[in-house]
Amino acid sequence: MRAASLPVLKALLLAEVRMRMRRPGTMVAVLALIGLSWAMVGDPSLGYTLVAIDETRVLYTSTCLALGGALMAGLLFGLAGFYLVRGRVSEEIRSGVAAVLAATPVSNTVFVLGRWLGSVVYLSALLLVFLATMLVLHLLRGTGPIQLGVYLQTFALLLLPVVFLTASLASLFESWPPLMGKGGDVLYFIFFLAQLSVPAVATAGHAGWAPALLVDFSGVSSAVQAFQSVVHSQHFSIGAASFNPALAPVVLPESLWSRELLLSRAGCALIGMLPLLLAVPLFHRYSPDRVRVAPGGGARWSPLALANRWLRPLSAAVRPLFGLAARLPGVWGEALAVVALALVSNPAAIVAAAVLLAGGCVVEGAALGGWLTAGIVIWGVLVSELSVRDLRNDVDSMSAAAPGGAQRRLAAQLLAACLLALVFTAPVLLRWLIAEPLRAAALATGVFSMSCAASLLGRLSGGGRTFLALFLFGIYVAVQTAKAPALDVVGFNGAANALSVMGQLLTGTLVFVLALWHEKWRFARN
Repeated sequence: MRAASLPVLKALLLAEVRMRMRRPGTMVAVLALIGLSWAMVGDPSLGYTLVAIDETRVLYTSTCLALGGALMAGLLFGLAGFYLVRGRVSEEIRSGVAAVLAATPVSNTVFVLGRWLGSVVYLSALLLVFLATMLVLHLLRGTGPIQLGVYLQTFALLLLPVVFLTASLASLFESWPPLMGKGGDVLYFIFFLAQLSVPAVATAGHAGWAPALLVDFSGVSSAVQAFQSVVHSQHFSIGAASFNPALAPVVLPESLWSRELLLSRAGCALIGMLPLLLAVPLFHRYSPDRVRVAPGGGARWSPLALANRWLRPLSAAVRPLFGLAARLPGVWGEALAVVALALVSNPAAIVAAAVLLAGGCVVEGAALGGWLTAGIVIWGVLVSELSVRDLRNDVDSMSAAAPGGAQRRLAAQLLAACLLALVFTAPVLLRWLIAEPLRAAALATGVFSMSCAASLLGRLSGGGRTFLALFLFGIYVAVQTAKAPALDVVGFNGAANALSVMGQLLTGTLVFVLALWHEKWRFARN
């Protein structure tokens, strides 16, 4: 890259950071980071701690808080970070800016590298917000002085590889048309789960360094090795763990990182940049024969789009819903039409619903939680787009001019999201109503609260990926933290109690009221 390209690269970087910082989704991400840190760094006086070893609390020194906080942030940024930095190309296609950018005399290498650097700086800025929150928590709940060097070293070692990889994959997925759509979002979620489990399985039983640590982008396996070299225990937990207050707390040393682990994390960060080598030659440069330059455009050749095209004849099974919706009065008819449109547009979801409905009737009661998790994940992917479909297809103002206005449209979309959940979870809900009413209540209130959140976040951010990122991360954390009632949002862990159910209902109601107010304010302003 020539020196003359550096000013262009700087301009691209600054433009990317400014555009992303101005998104409403950024504020949502900041609030989520603050809430996550306060939830995971439990108050020892209440019986919870961030790190526990064999039921023994680890004292909240700088080393403990930096290690635990960085691991939690690594999981969040490894999943949510991808969806936060993704979507710029689609916005440019819908706004018409794509043609201008395509004609700009900038090479593909400079353009992709500028986008990648902007994503790295943006995610790093969010990490600094998380770090500041951890420092505040250290002042309130920590022990000993704040060692800023320990925090910075731990955060850099554990989080820079995942930031580099997330930004690189986002650039690759935005550059290659088959990965630009919803299929790419689902594919990345599968990749996220795989990159967490593969290093853990490959390093299990290894006392020293293993080659699999070079692809430990989340840093979990590396942190486990560093941790075990000090405490010599196989039984420890991180994140809102319970402990025995009668046992004396453990104090971690100031430094946990060996020379091998330091070099391993540096190599992991470099490997995380490799997807850029594919992104540059695959970059479509907004060519109309490779990407559809139209309002509401998307990837026509993504795996999910191809599956929907092959399964298109199945959409005939749900087309009668449109006639029924036309005959139903008021918001119910409108909601049913939204459900029908969602299913007709995604025939693959019809197949998934048929499998989940049939399986939900026959699987054993103990397996219903796992069966429900699959249905809720598919449901979340679908509802993330319900509240933004009108905006993306330039019919938002027309929908608001219909009887009932924008607020009725919001209520119809919320009701449609709840009805769509029944398509995937009805057998589980009915069986729990008979056998375990509290889990059924958790499922109902969880669907309601998440539907309200999808509506609000979609309208605030103008896209579905903000909700999708937080939703998928929340589901992952909930599955991993099986005993926390507050995280058992739909009852799949069986840990929900009456207090958590009432909390979900209250939260959903407040979010719905806020969404109604925002919708009224938005159209009054326009």
